[in-house]
Amino acid sequence: MQHEAHAAHAHAHHHGHADADQGHHAPAATWAMAVQATLHCLTGCAIGEVLGMVVGTAFGWGNLPTMVLAIVLAFVFGYSLTLRGVLRAGVDFRTAFRVALAADTLSIVVMELMDNGVILVWPSAMDATLGDALFWISLAVSFVIAFMVTTPVNKWMIGRGKGHAVVHRYHH
Repeated sequence: MQHEAHAAHAHAHHHGHADADQGHHAPAATWAMAVQATLHCLTGCAIGEVLGMVVGTAFGWGNLPTMVLAIVLAFVFGYSLTLRGVLRAGVDFRTAFRVALAADTLSIVVMELMDNGVILVWPSAMDATLGDALFWISLAVSFVIAFMVTTPVNKWMIGRGKGHAVVHRYHH
């Protein structure tokens, strides 16, 4: 899957150069590119969510402060993964930070609304602890649902030269 996404990205990138003299060109938004962008978002969100839940549980916090910490950390890790890649391309921190905000904000917002929404409406999921199967099952299902909803959003954004299309300009 990663190879297909890379090939699609290379193809879209090639077309961008061919059309450069014809004015503004939105990249070809393939499902492979959207899946890759969404998996990237999901990785950061999942790291932040799980870490936030572990910390909140370890400190004996209630549901609301634990969920707030998990959401904040999802944004931190989501942005950090993009920031790391853009900084590696030799971009200054301020520019890289703006790229990360532009690339990831809508994706992370949709991801967080979906996965936390599922947990909120799933009976007993909010009260499940790290040792309960329900905790991990509801979390996994919530991430799958969030992925399925966020992928078309990312495809739409990439097709308009937004979202992860912004990041792809710095990968070469």
